[in-house]
Amino acid sequence: MTAPKPIAGLSDLAPAYDVLLCDVWGVIHNGRESFAEPCAALARFRAERGPVILISNSPRPAGPVIDQLDGLGVPREAWSQIVTSGDATRLLLAERAPGPAWKIGPDRDDALYEGLALQFADLEAARFISVTGPYDDEHDEPADYRDRFCAAVERDLEMICANPDIVVQRGERLIYCGGALAQLYESLGGRVTMAGKPYPAIYELSLARAAEARNATGGGPVDPRRVLCIGDGLPTDVRGANARGLDVLFVASGIHGAETIGPEGLNAPAVADLLHQAGLTANYAIADLVW
Repeated sequence: MTAPKPIAGLSDLAPAYDVLLCDVWGVIHNGRESFAEPCAALARFRAERGPVILISNSPRPAGPVIDQLDGLGVPREAWSQIVTSGDATRLLLAERAPGPAWKIGPDRDDALYEGLALQFADLEAARFISVTGPYDDEHDEPADYRDRFCAAVERDLEMICANPDIVVQRGERLIYCGGALAQLYESLGGRVTMAGKPYPAIYELSLARAAEARNATGGGPVDPRRVLCIGDGLPTDVRGANARGLDVLFVASGIHGAETIGPEGLNAPAVADLLHQAGLTANYAIADLVW
């Protein structure tokens, strides 16, 4: 398995690619503040090379995510379109409407359900489970849901999980996401369906949006060999790109930073070892996304 090539900046790679599919949380912001240099790098690629599609495992549709990015100071010049796990998951939920569904997640994620004519019920009356994350991601842990999940498994309820991420960084903390609940449910014998990274649906949607963006500027069809995926998560960003056969730039300072960033910056051997242990590959690695 070939080790990823360390690079100094995105400019080293830009001529080889026409489209970027870039992760959001951990690469261009941490939930509290945006990162100026990654945003500037994406804006420059977009101006000089082609579309930048932000591909996020947010369980909300793109609209609320755009509002969040605006509030964090992410410049709109840094992206062409945004595709979320919520966008892809809405297609799954629409197929199962009217339900009812046992809804797990904070009220801020309710935009996921708007216009779907989906009904909700408690566990005993539900026909499936819809998860965006813990009810209280500041305090809840997956184990808090074990007893209820055991009861749901006994009823053979399918779980639709709108956010496959296990954890994300919020400021300096790691918080649990929907994927952690899905992981527990699956370990108990439950059926789980997901559309976000690393699953195919979100990549198909993202590549379609990239094609739209290229068509709008007179570009040709999207050549998958000239698409670069950028992300910090091995089980989501890297695994999803590998499954699709797309090139990968691994950003080491995100959720795996404690293992892959040393006193001198990027710890290339540690990155290679981490990828090897996971059975994954990345073409390139960088400490933080810069031009």
